[in-house]
Amino acid sequence: MKKGFVFDLDGVITDTANLHYIAWKDLAAMLDIEIDLVFNEKLKGISRMDSLEKILAHGGKENDFSLAQKETLAEEKNKHYVELLQDLTPKDLLTGVKEFLDSARSNQVPCVVASASKNAPFILQKLEVYDMFDAIVDPSTLSKGKPDPEIFIRAAEAIHVSPEEAVGFEDAKAGIEGIKACGMFAVGVETTEPLEQADLRVKHLNELSVADLLQK
Repeated sequence: MKKGFVFDLDGVITDTANLHYIAWKDLAAMLDIEIDLVFNEKLKGISRMDSLEKILAHGGKENDFSLAQKETLAEEKNKHYVELLQDLTPKDLLTGVKEFLDSARSNQVPCVVASASKNAPFILQKLEVYDMFDAIVDPSTLSKGKPDPEIFIRAAEAIHVSPEEAVGFEDAKAGIEGIKACGMFAVGVETTEPLEQADLRVKHLNELSVADLLQK
């Protein structure tokens, strides 16, 4: 019997991947590094600093900047990204998300967000679903990023269930790996890539029944 739901944000609740891509692409261009949508897939589900490191390595500039300079670059990217987020509205919720969250609430199932995004609270407020979550894991408190299971373990703790008692929702391979590594049931929301490791694979949350998931 499952007792709680753990959600990734980008690609599961909303899709701001294109906004991330625009912000990273502009920053990379400033550094004379070119990235495309294929390369951008490598940035899905990982932290801001890990994404920057991958971009710098891609451009052969991984040793050109100090940690302080890298932190400044990452903050510049985030500032641009937040500017792009200003136009986000509830219309940007992915198909079936609002109805699924309503069903979880009516079934008294606690929900928590486990995202590498430090902007998760702001995004959820813009989408007008902030109050539908019982907790949001703060990624700045974590020592390891996905695919390490730390964020999912912390998420389960935040809603007072064991990982084995929770269902995790992810759209990236790194996230699915993290969910499975802590013994959580994994629902893969397939947006751009197949998620073979997931226990259950869907395109949209309206394909799921809260009642059925609780029996997994």
